[in-house]
Amino acid sequence: MRKIYIFDTSLRDGEQSPGVNLNTKEKVEIALQLEKLGVDRIEAGFPAASPGDSAAVNAVARAVKNASIIGLSRSREGDIDAVREALIGAQDPCIHLFLATSPIHRKHKLRMEKEQVLEAADRAIRYARRYFDKVEFSPEDAGRTELDFLCEVTEMAIKAGATVVNIPDTVGYLNPQEFGNIFKTLKDNVPGIEKIQLSAHCHDDLGMATANSLAAILNGADQIEGTINGIGERAGNTAIEEIAMALATRPDYFNAHTTLNLKEIAKTSRLVSKLTGMPVPGNKAIVGANAFAHESGIHQDGMLKEKTTYEIISPDVIGLKDSKLVLGKHSGRHAFREKLIDMGYELDDESVNHAFAKFKDLADRKKTVGDEDIRAMLEERLIDTPEVFALETIQVSYGNRSTPNATVVIRAADGEIREETADGNGSVDAIYNAIDKATRETVELEDYSIKSVSQGKDALGEVHVVLKQNEQSAQGRGLSTDILEASARAYLDAVNRLHDKRNTPGRRDNISLI
Repeated sequence: MRKIYIFDTSLRDGEQSPGVNLNTKEKVEIALQLEKLGVDRIEAGFPAASPGDSAAVNAVARAVKNASIIGLSRSREGDIDAVREALIGAQDPCIHLFLATSPIHRKHKLRMEKEQVLEAADRAIRYARRYFDKVEFSPEDAGRTELDFLCEVTEMAIKAGATVVNIPDTVGYLNPQEFGNIFKTLKDNVPGIEKIQLSAHCHDDLGMATANSLAAILNGADQIEGTINGIGERAGNTAIEEIAMALATRPDYFNAHTTLNLKEIAKTSRLVSKLTGMPVPGNKAIVGANAFAHESGIHQDGMLKEKTTYEIISPDVIGLKDSKLVLGKHSGRHAFREKLIDMGYELDDESVNHAFAKFKDLADRKKTVGDEDIRAMLEERLIDTPEVFALETIQVSYGNRSTPNATVVIRAADGEIREETADGNGSVDAIYNAIDKATRETVELEDYSIKSVSQGKDALGEVHVVLKQNEQSAQGRGLSTDILEASARAYLDAVNRLHDKRNTPGRRDNISLI
């Protein structure tokens, strides 16, 4: 299989993302990680843009030993000189020249005719070759340049001494068929095309950057330019990790490969995200948080039987430990049972069914059910006597300038529905006063504690209470994503225990997992 070179422009085009401003130390840190990833070429910045950018490019050039370091330059002698200074100390320096060639750019930006564009580009490439063995030239907005003129520009660049000609779809305008055809046409019609490498630089304005880059590979491109996580101005660039994994996953189709160390992909993605401040979307291909996560019951069942049913890439390939079976409302019984086993719970079928029903109820109220949620749910203690009082509904009215008020609806063991309303010093006090009226029990609250079982705004809350009635005391426990509901359930749990003790002298609670 032929090798596809990877040209990373995260430090240049990626830094042009709105709000991103990397300092020298951060650029060097990313560049060294890109070196570990095995990137062939690193575009470190645009030295003529500012003294700071020039210094950062030089720092990268001196730090990286195993990749070619590239500086961007307009087709001007002053810019070329700035790149030459910035790349002092580089093991393998390269300059990247560009000049727009499309009709819209020639007319409105450059105000130049075709002949003037050819002359300016030719002059710049020849000047750059005095100082650089490697010169890449990009006809900016090549995607909207007349194909015959693009062939003419490419032939000129080859004669002037360019070693790489890059074809940028600068505004993400083309579709894969159109972009691939450009490379085929250049390969078939430009004299001397075999002397250089053809490169593809795609933007994602229409969401086709990766598809266009792969189409370029199928039609002869030797190099792909892109960024980590697909960052870049506007909608971003081709995501390097997507190209690498597409080639690694489908060698039968593309017959091409990169020499990237794929196990460094996840680490590189996290570093770029952290230092640029650009979070990776959860559904981002390859490196998104959900790329190897499965919640659907059908998918989880398939994954447990054979991972390749729903995963075409193993997470360890990119440096992750394992896939995630996310437990939520779409999860099935099979995945739930496997989760219990992983957590050390060996339950019989009846207990699993009971736990699964409780899990589904919780999952309807939480986006994701974590291990701590499940552990708390399983270890909730239940007495093995009939429930005397059960909470049906609860309604609380509270304002910082009004008296808290609560209404509860309780179902008694004989089927009677009791609805009571009460005020209190606070919401919990109002709830407990209403429960006292509904249960017709006189109890004393000896202890009340609350804690969060898991994290997040929808965390599962756990309430413990201790109630005393005459000489008897009992503790109750309640769980809910709503802490007021958890408080009510804990109180009723304790009332039920007191009732049971009163009516069954000498009885002790029977504690079980479910």
